Amino acid sequence: MTRRRRAPRSVLLVATVAMIFLALPLVGLLQRMPWTNLGHLLGDQAILDSLRVSLLISVIAASLVLVLGTPLAWVLGRVRLPLRRLVRSLVLLPMVLPPVVGGTALLFALGRRGLIGQWLERWFDLTLPFTMAGAVVAATFVALPFYVVTVEGALRTTRDEHEQLAATLGAGPLVVLRRVTIPRVLPAMGAGLALAWARALGEFGATITFAGNLPGRTRTLPLATFQALESDPEAALALSLVLLAVSLAVLVPTRDRWLPTR
Repeated sequence: MTRRRRAPRSVLLVATVAMIFLALPLVGLLQRMPWTNLGHLLGDQAILDSLRVSLLISVIAASLVLVLGTPLAWVLGRVRLPLRRLVRSLVLLPMVLPPVVGGTALLFALGRRGLIGQWLERWFDLTLPFTMAGAVVAATFVALPFYVVTVEGALRTTRDEHEQLAATLGAGPLVVLRRVTIPRVLPAMGAGLALAWARALGEFGATITFAGNLPGRTRTLPLATFQALESDPEAALALSLVLLAVSLAVLVPTRDRWLPTR
């Protein structure tokens, strides 16, 4: 049994400053919150429209993340690809890429004159920029890595004896995946999906660049918050509280997958 070491006072001091630095903005936000007028602010039709748009976009994006991300995570976690490191780096790139750059890249790839967008419009009469579908694409682009990384990590650390046993008993690859693999990584899938949904709900830069800020169509909660800062700071505070509550609701049940436990 190891004994806990006492941290030097200088380290404790710096750590305390860091914690205060992280907590102070939240304290300031809650301190300025118009609690007495909160119900009226959140009942405003413009805010309700932004909430509806955000929920619709984030739920569709999360569904796409689940459909696209699960096979991708399985390939990265279980298949020995010759270019697996390159593929993994490509998957991780949206996590570190500035969202505005991601939106710009989507615009030049899927815009009306983009690499693929021009053919989508010509063949299918489909235009993505500055539409709700475009907002879904932007949200999916930034949220997908959070799900893939979480599920891939679970697949890489989960032993495959049960999968081998099921295969020797005659189960096909799809049956093994559906009956054995997925149930064992289901908690990681839930955690990853929650993180991806929260990331899609809070997306700003890629959305405003690729899909714009159109009321009732692409104006999500983050965009409405930014818009309200100029004209109605109390509404911006109320919207910030909603997003903060969502972040906490996602963090609390999933924190054990990201933080070490004793």
